[in-house]
Amino acid sequence: MPSPDRRYVAIIGASTDRKKFGNKAVRAYARSGWRVYPVHPVEEEIEGFEAFPTIRHIPGPVERVSMYLPPKKGIKVLEDIRKVQPDELWLNPGSESDELVAKAERLGLNVIQACSILEVGMSPDDLDVK
Repeated sequence: MPSPDRRYVAIIGASTDRKKFGNKAVRAYARSGWRVYPVHPVEEEIEGFEAFPTIRHIPGPVERVSMYLPPKKGIKVLEDIRKVQPDELWLNPGSESDELVAKAERLGLNVIQACSILEVGMSPDDLDVK
């Protein structure tokens, strides 16, 4: 299991709605030992973690960004993501577009198009609200 003092993930598009993937990702990463930084323009806390209005407001390092925004919104935050210099940018299903991927790659971001919840060893179905 990753050590929480050295694995940091920003969840852009985090949500307080436990049915949404942006919330499931917060819970999945936390359960997997990651330090989670939810990013939401209005919420102050998500699943017990301090939320940040933009990725620029995160006070510490960010190794991975997991995006849950529609492409038209996601493309607008790519410059801010680049400035944080994460090792990986995960574009979850529904957040990707050819235009967004092309711009991210031009900015030098390491783009991975896949479900990041699965990558941390969980299924989104296991995180469904019962």
